[in-house]
Amino acid sequence: MRLPKTFAPAIAILLAAAAVAAPPLAGQADKPASGFGISLSGYVKTDIFYDSRQTVNFREGHFLLFPKEPSLDPLGRDINAKSSFNILSIQTRLAGKITGPDVLGAKTSAYIEAEFFGTSDADLNGFRLRHAYLTLKWTRSELMVGQFWHPMFVTDCYPDVVSFNTGAPFQPFNRSPQVRFTQTFGRWSVSATALAQRDFVSNGPQGASAAYLRNAALPELNLKLQYAKANGAEKTETVAGAEADFLKLVPRLATASGYKTDESVRSLAGMAYLKVRRPGWTFKAEGVYGSNLYHLTMQGGYAVRDEVVLAGDVPDAWAYSPTSGLSLWSEVQTNGAPWQAGLFGGYFRNFGARFALAPVAAEVFSRGPNIADLYRVSPRLLYNVGKMRFAAEAELTGAAYGTPDAFGRVRGAKTVTNLRLLLAAYYFF
Repeated sequence: MRLPKTFAPAIAILLAAAAVAAPPLAGQADKPASGFGISLSGYVKTDIFYDSRQTVNFREGHFLLFPKEPSLDPLGRDINAKSSFNILSIQTRLAGKITGPDVLGAKTSAYIEAEFFGTSDADLNGFRLRHAYLTLKWTRSELMVGQFWHPMFVTDCYPDVVSFNTGAPFQPFNRSPQVRFTQTFGRWSVSATALAQRDFVSNGPQGASAAYLRNAALPELNLKLQYAKANGAEKTETVAGAEADFLKLVPRLATASGYKTDESVRSLAGMAYLKVRRPGWTFKAEGVYGSNLYHLTMQGGYAVRDEVVLAGDVPDAWAYSPTSGLSLWSEVQTNGAPWQAGLFGGYFRNFGARFALAPVAAEVFSRGPNIADLYRVSPRLLYNVGKMRFAAEAELTGAAYGTPDAFGRVRGAKTVTNLRLLLAAYYFF
């Protein structure tokens, strides 16, 4: 029997785990161990959700961003004012943690994680790679190479919501191939990261693609400073940090007239975050200000500038200007067992571009360029019993749609809202 190709990676992981976990054969028990091992983990999850309005989303509504703008029929009725419902289990995932002997005086490990989320709506249920990285850890430093969360998705401080969007588009959401080096100084650490793009890519004249970063011949660069203090006995923790991020893209290699061009767009982003955990509660907050945040599953991007730029004798060469915005979120949750409750709130403001933009919508490579601001309020309730979790969440998201002016600032905005009601069931292993 031939198995579907999408199941091949999962079967390979399972076979590897079985080989490692199998008892030694007779006569081999006293042989020295290889030093390698793998342990499996993951969960099975099903989401049941209802939306009061049509939404901008991924994977048949599973990954919610914000409500769609009004679309009026000849009688003035809003076509997008229509509710929807779905049940999906595509967030189910499998992970393998691999350990091995020391190398170069460092502890070594590797991690593989995949899920059934697919790479597009057409690939729904497809088994796709989430994380795949190796680490070398010395006493005060660590080198990580592979695909992992973008540094602006801070694994020590992110929204613990039920929804798979994990707070996006207010919270950066991105996994990228990268090389990251971290040096610790007591409770402080500094991380420097160079990143490429794979599943989470920038937008451009040919649609969303990793080619614009590849053609820049320079990785995305990130620098992070973090303070962390934890007391396991008292169940307390404080994490605070700040980051700076630089991205350069080359959107086109040739002009519309077929002339070679290498015009680029450069953008910067900065963020700060705080997490305070006490025995009974946890508080988190984060702020992101930057431009061209499309690849982080956030609002914004860039557009062609209004003036025509001539590079020597090259006609119709373009210059670009990124659009910027400010995103803020915070949440508080209880830490009790078996019941937990939480409340998430997020806000985004579009500040437009520094330079006047071309008055052609097709030359805007952005997410939500006609949105002035966004907000979200999301309470949740969880019940944990053994290896299972049952969760309920109400997610109210508002988007203020209007008309962008010459600088991409949205005028005359009116807010539409969507209420998502979400139930989720987990089984952890």
